[in-house]
Amino acid sequence: MSNRYTAIESNEWLRETMLKLSIKSLDELSSITKIDRGSLSRYFNQERRPSIDAIDPLCAALEVTSDEMLVVLGAKDRKQGFSNK
Repeated sequence: MSNRYTAIESNEWLRETMLKLSIKSLDELSSITKIDRGSLSRYFNQERRPSIDAIDPLCAALEVTSDEMLVVLGAKDRKQGFSNK
């Protein structure tokens, strides 16, 4: 069994995190991060890996570390005991 987030888990995490932070849509997240909506969608659907330049604005907007963001995007294995809940 893989120790990485699936696209479904990434999307669920994004939805929950945006709700917690009162970010109402991908369009709003796009406006905050200056990353186009299509790219955001592809990142969280794991269809494309974000560039290093996209990680910082995503982390800042979603209030997470770069390590957690890479795990959520399926680019890095989850650590033992790592949970988003």
